[in-house]
Amino acid sequence: MFTKVLLALCSIAIVSACNNSGSVGDPDGTTQDAHDGAVQDSGSDNTPSDQGMDAGETSDDGGLSDAGTDAASDAGSDTGADQGGDQGQSTVTLAGCTLFPPDNFWNTPIDDAPLDPMSDTYIASIGADTELHPDFGSFWNGEPLGIPWTSVPEDQPMVEVRFDYDDESDPGPYPIPPDAPIEGGPDADGDRHVLVIQRDACILYEMFSSYPQADGSWDAGSGAIWHLDQNETRHRDWTSADAAGLAILPGLVRWEEVYEQGEIRHAMRVTMEQIQHAYILPAVHSDGRCGSDPSCPPMGLRLRLKADFDDSAFPPEIQVFTRAMKKYGLVIADTGGDMFVSGTHDPRWDDELLHTFHQITASNFEAVYTGEIIQY
Repeated sequence: MFTKVLLALCSIAIVSACNNSGSVGDPDGTTQDAHDGAVQDSGSDNTPSDQGMDAGETSDDGGLSDAGTDAASDAGSDTGADQGGDQGQSTVTLAGCTLFPPDNFWNTPIDDAPLDPMSDTYIASIGADTELHPDFGSFWNGEPLGIPWTSVPEDQPMVEVRFDYDDESDPGPYPIPPDAPIEGGPDADGDRHVLVIQRDACILYEMFSSYPQADGSWDAGSGAIWHLDQNETRHRDWTSADAAGLAILPGLVRWEEVYEQGEIRHAMRVTMEQIQHAYILPAVHSDGRCGSDPSCPPMGLRLRLKADFDDSAFPPEIQVFTRAMKKYGLVIADTGGDMFVSGTHDPRWDDELLHTFHQITASNFEAVYTGEIIQY
């Protein structure tokens, strides 16, 4: 099975210049490191993360509905996940759109993937006793926790977006409503991610360091456009709205997956403080705080909870997470707090229960091999 995964990853790399979502440039050329000096830090402990929108809630005019209601709203959100393919691959559906094909990197199990020969070294670099941390939840000191997302209709007005790193961003316009939820809220100092699915067209728009302007336009650090029915890889060495050059939304854990589906069928986004200036496809970028030190993990590395990890004493809701970590694992996708797992904000999360994560440490994980490291 894993041979097929590697072949799929290689195929993605070969066609990346054709499938890239609106990007122009030399896929193998070295370009500006977009987040050197403007590092995305989405994993700081106890950092508020959005404006209080329940995951996936929208109204037909693109505005936000009240938090706390079911995410499967009349806006077309569907948080179900269906099994797909013959290798245990799955599809996750949001706002009527699948989050990439079943054989996509995010949706492919790694429970049978071979151990990375550098696994012990990477875990030692992270710190064997480093605790897993939920970088999402309900609220902390009155501030919402997690990365928000919303959806808009296909006829949502397109607006201008100006990017600080326009040479590595997909140019606008983007269908971003003026009240789109911002990670950390309107006054946040953090990553300020904005994630928007354009329904029916099934296109995902993601921005980093996002600031709405009075005329309806937006200023942002960087942005990426993803066609959700395709396996897309960005140009080599290009950022996205995330430091690894990956999409963000497919790696976020949602309340509905845990409490309604009872299963998470995709890999989870995780951050680290010290990451090698290198990546493993389909990641294509790294802000590289650890430089070329080979003991640090590269962007795109997948970490798997060890198969013999005993979670039998954990609450059933936490076992949903541990099963997924054994099957799909974690993907290192951004610089931030060590072992900070990403999810959406939802007032229904039980923050006290989520702190059970702290009983799991980096030593309970192992790195798996999914491809060669690319230095740049």
